[in-house]
Amino acid sequence: MKIEIMDTTLRDGEQTQGVSYSPLEKLQIASILLKDVKVDRIEVASARVSSGEFEALRKITEWARQNNIQRKVEVLGFVDGNVSLNWIHDAGGKVINLLCKGSLRHLEKQLRKTPEQHVNDIREIIARAEKLDIQVNIYLEDWSNGMIHSEDYVYYMIDNLKNETIARFMLPDTLGILNPELTYSFIGKMVERYPGQHFDFHSHNDYDLAVANVFSAVKAGARGVHTTVNGLGERAGNAPLSSVIGVLHDQLNIETNINESEIIKISKIVETFSGVRIPVNKPVVGENVFTQTSGVHADGDNKANLYFNNLLPERFGRKRKYALGKQSGKATIIKNLEEFGLNLSPESIAKITKRVIELGDKKENVTTEDLPFIISDVLGSDRSEFKIFIKNYSLSLSYGLKPSASVLIDIDGKLYQETSPGDGQYNAFMKALRKIYDKLGKELPVLTDYEVSIPPGGKTDALVETLISWNFRGREFRTRGLDADQTESAIKATEKMLNIVEGINGTEKNHLSA
Repeated sequence: MKIEIMDTTLRDGEQTQGVSYSPLEKLQIASILLKDVKVDRIEVASARVSSGEFEALRKITEWARQNNIQRKVEVLGFVDGNVSLNWIHDAGGKVINLLCKGSLRHLEKQLRKTPEQHVNDIREIIARAEKLDIQVNIYLEDWSNGMIHSEDYVYYMIDNLKNETIARFMLPDTLGILNPELTYSFIGKMVERYPGQHFDFHSHNDYDLAVANVFSAVKAGARGVHTTVNGLGERAGNAPLSSVIGVLHDQLNIETNINESEIIKISKIVETFSGVRIPVNKPVVGENVFTQTSGVHADGDNKANLYFNNLLPERFGRKRKYALGKQSGKATIIKNLEEFGLNLSPESIAKITKRVIELGDKKENVTTEDLPFIISDVLGSDRSEFKIFIKNYSLSLSYGLKPSASVLIDIDGKLYQETSPGDGQYNAFMKALRKIYDKLGKELPVLTDYEVSIPPGGKTDALVETLISWNFRGREFRTRGLDADQTESAIKATEKMLNIVEGINGTEKNHLSA
């Protein structure tokens, strides 16, 4: 059994608060949905809305004509005589999704007409559409309430329209009030009573049941379902394309024409054009959904892919990741090292794991991109030979006051402390340090360059690498530090500098005594 997917990102999805696409954006989304993602149909506009909507439809229908897929492009129209039909026809449209009333209450309270009058109005539009070579699908708006409160009216509508040239009856849960049990019951009744008709199900997510209701609708015999990319839509949105495809393919073993590997591409494009960000935990397309955080999970995957399910990231053009942070274990580190083709000793892995956990306590997450920086920092930071240690420091920054720093350092087992203001926190730290060295008659090098970088793709919580260049008695050298905080990163680089200088001094003393 194969199910049709009609995507309405460019019509119902654009009813999301604050979302409005330009004609060129609509054309790009439409072309990717039809040619790359391979949805069966798209709904791209509402008739009579605006000149911009008309221009967008004209561009899409011209592109569809050139690709011989005009009848895959659908437009929402209204029971308004010839107005919607002419608007669609003039823009090159070949399919109207006619918005009719699916509940008696909507008919009586909004249109103030009888069922007989409504059916006659619809028939007139169908006859006119045939003359314009426009295919007609029927939306029964508020159908879910119609089945709950006026089931006989729903049957009256279909009884009187089933012999018209209507390609599909589309059954919307307009207000998102259904649950899976009711959906299965209502769709089942429609299919049983009208076995020859094609029924689409259109769900809304007000109770977070849109995808579950799609599951029930298809199980009950619906032959088409409506989706939007990223679940965009009015109020709580519509059924997300990505989730619906996962459920249909894996839970119901239903075939569709969808190319799963292209879903992430259209998801990111719609995110960019709409300005509506994808939640990181959104199934299939969220940033974190193919990321294992627990070290136990990484260990299980290392041994036998114990924490895989059928939603394999490769299906959707993505990769599995293993998050680095305070819950990381050696297995997590090994999984990430595989990404870089690195094979380190158990001792090195243990050191890196310890450092990742320390950093994970300081920041939200440590990214895979951070790992080369961490490896460089850990494997190049053997402190066993250090003679100088920065034991404690306190940095103060207050509005209207100069920053200040208090520093406690250990030199050959003796503690020294000083406090100083400065032009910045690191400057204050260095001034306090210089006070200590001046009192001891020790010389500090001159800072010649200060470079800060974050790993590629880093965000505001990224690790910071500070690379400082020094000149000591004409000798140039550099030290680096890595931390979640820029100033702390610089201080770590400074501690390395102090020990290098101490080593230089020791070498010179030995040379003189020799």
